[in-house]
Amino acid sequence: MAKPTIHQVADHAKVSITTVSRTINNPDMVEPETAERVWAAITELEYYPNGQARSLVSGRSRLLGLIVSDITNPFFPEVIKGFEDLATEQRFDILIGSTDYDPQKMALCIRRMLERRVDGVAIMTSEMDNHLIDQLARRKVPMVFLDVAVPREGISNIVVNYESGINEAVDHLAGLGHRRIGFISGPQQLKSAQIRRLAFMRSLSRYGIHVDDRLVVEGDHKVNGGLAAITQLMQLQERPTAVLASNDLTAVGAIRGIHQAGLTVPGDISVVGFDDIWLAEFTDPPLTTVRLSRTELGHQAFRALVCDNGTPHGELSVETRLVIRETTRAI
Repeated sequence: MAKPTIHQVADHAKVSITTVSRTINNPDMVEPETAERVWAAITELEYYPNGQARSLVSGRSRLLGLIVSDITNPFFPEVIKGFEDLATEQRFDILIGSTDYDPQKMALCIRRMLERRVDGVAIMTSEMDNHLIDQLARRKVPMVFLDVAVPREGISNIVVNYESGINEAVDHLAGLGHRRIGFISGPQQLKSAQIRRLAFMRSLSRYGIHVDDRLVVEGDHKVNGGLAAITQLMQLQERPTAVLASNDLTAVGAIRGIHQAGLTVPGDISVVGFDDIWLAEFTDPPLTTVRLSRTELGHQAFRALVCDNGTPHGELSVETRLVIRETTRAI
């Protein structure tokens, strides 16, 4: 069966070939009713435009880059889905890269984006290499970052209100009578980890709780890191009565370590996570955590690149809130 042609689409939709081309490549130039008729014809005839030809005609690839830190972390697939939902609606394709917190992998991701001539890049990681960013900026590729960028021409930044979430978590634990509260941070080279750690220190100070440096342990945002960190905290002569983890995978590791030590959550130690990944409500017991909407994060990133014809939005924000389940209790 012969492949349908753009001429057949035009005849079917009763429009010119130019209108079909504009609908595919520059939809803003076509009346919505006409565009709807053209897309209906494209769907019915199963016509697939040549992506490379479209790029040559329009000067745009309609391809967006999305870079995340660790695609195996349940946090990031939800970010990707939020980004992809809007991209699909507006007929963009996505090129995804995962760095695993490795600068060399980040460099490879950026190179792939440049080679494919993406129309914009969302860098949803805590790593930032100024040399790589300059490569994108020189080619006038719009960018949006998570936490680490200073907004300027061509660059937007999404700021997560980590401090509000951390404050809610500490308020909750202090309200339950906890005063010896441990904190498992993320890797301290990450800006988001630094922000959360500082917010924790400030929250304790508001309650007049002495900050014991031994109760603050560095993790790696993974389950094994949480397990190692809680093991270290439980070896203290006076262990914490509650622990706040910098993300949910860390909290899962902490819960496992507490159980392995023959203790219970929250009977012996209360645990609070951060992110509210979908697994959080299925831990044993279900995890009290700070919710950060990954869907909203993905939506914000897409809009920063695409809305207003690629004009950057400057500073965008995403709020957080505490979700109380069963891993905390009063002492």
